[in-house]
Amino acid sequence: MTAVLPSLVLALLCLLWAGAEVPVQPGFNAEKSAGTWHVAAVVSNCSVFLKMKDGMKSSIITISFTPEGDLAMKLVWPLLDRCQKFELLFQQSGQAGHYMGTSAQEKRDLRVMETDYSHYAIVHELHQSGQEPSTALQLLTREQDTSPQLLQKFKELIPTVGLTKDMLAILPKSGECQEGAGWHAW
Repeated sequence: MTAVLPSLVLALLCLLWAGAEVPVQPGFNAEKSAGTWHVAAVVSNCSVFLKMKDGMKSSIITISFTPEGDLAMKLVWPLLDRCQKFELLFQQSGQAGHYMGTSAQEKRDLRVMETDYSHYAIVHELHQSGQEPSTALQLLTREQDTSPQLLQKFKELIPTVGLTKDMLAILPKSGECQEGAGWHAW
């Protein structure tokens, strides 16, 4: 019985953390967040990301909103030999700044945790695909340059979402993939 108790306590703590609410920007204004953003830093426990993070470069995200209030996102990631492009659509969840994306293979929960609209946004994403759920936190900036103060603010949020600093990639600037061909819809 004494050997089972610590395991039970740990399992309960994990369940409590999993149920904890990730905050959303109070008074989130979708119109102000539309436009072009650069991915300056990402932290994630996704196994694919962790294998690739050291070779990644800053990417571009274009955010727009449908007439129904859903969030449309176009991403362009520079890879070694090409530019990988994706389109994602997230439905409004009922709370401003909180969006859900669902397909046959996956489910995504996206929350704008914090933004000043003109310089930065910090976005949390919970991604469930197959057996392995993953969490990501992204620092988006309007310009490719990121201040040390903003990076520090981002780093301080990492443990609050259950991630660690060794999962962090501060993405170097990239002039690649500004233009391009077709999109891959997710």
